[in-house]
Amino acid sequence: MCTLEKRGSVFILTLTGCGEHRLNPNLLNSIQSSLRRVRQEATASSALITTAHGKFFSNGYDLAWAQSSRERMIMMDSLLRSVVSDLLSLPMPTVAAVTGHASAGGYALALAHDYVLMRSDRGFLYMSELDINLVVPSWFVAILDAKVGLPAARRRILMTAAKLTAKEALQLGVVDSAHDSAGETLEAALGLAADLVKRGWDGHVYAQNRKRFLGRVIQAVEDTSERNTDTASRL
Repeated sequence: MCTLEKRGSVFILTLTGCGEHRLNPNLLNSIQSSLRRVRQEATASSALITTAHGKFFSNGYDLAWAQSSRERMIMMDSLLRSVVSDLLSLPMPTVAAVTGHASAGGYALALAHDYVLMRSDRGFLYMSELDINLVVPSWFVAILDAKVGLPAARRRILMTAAKLTAKEALQLGVVDSAHDSAGETLEAALGLAADLVKRGWDGHVYAQNRKRFLGRVIQAVEDTSERNTDTASRL
């Protein structure tokens, strides 16, 4: 499902295999287990990179596994919220090295990191709900509001279901940088992570500042009240 490697003070969490990295309980539990290890093994100043093998970073929730089951949709939603909560409280900077397509829940997973780097020769960012007649979860919107500054960019992402290339995403301020290949994207992420580690920040102070900076996002992730009216909107 995923592997965890440590290079000095930098952790590299990789979604393995050449599939779509659909967010089902097996993968989400594997990611969360790795994040627990990161938390346990972190030094005073550390950083995390999340990346993936193959043409997909993550293609969102595993709808084939859910088979329109309300209980399974709620389970996937709960597990992704839990993973995102872990990322938002992790005591270190986090970097998503998006080396393939990131759609819907996979898009939200990438944006839950402090920095997003993306390869430019393949892949797009795609909030697909509108195209498949589903309502976007409120907490996805909260992440977009916090991470994408331009209202016109947020409108394009949500209200036109745009498939953004790395170049377009960089222009709109969705990603921090774009790189020519998967390898170069990971190398850039490693360089950024190493620079962040060198700052020598106290991880717990960093996490507390992030919680204050992204307080509304955390509240939205924790608020499950919309399940009472629209559980079918989770992708």
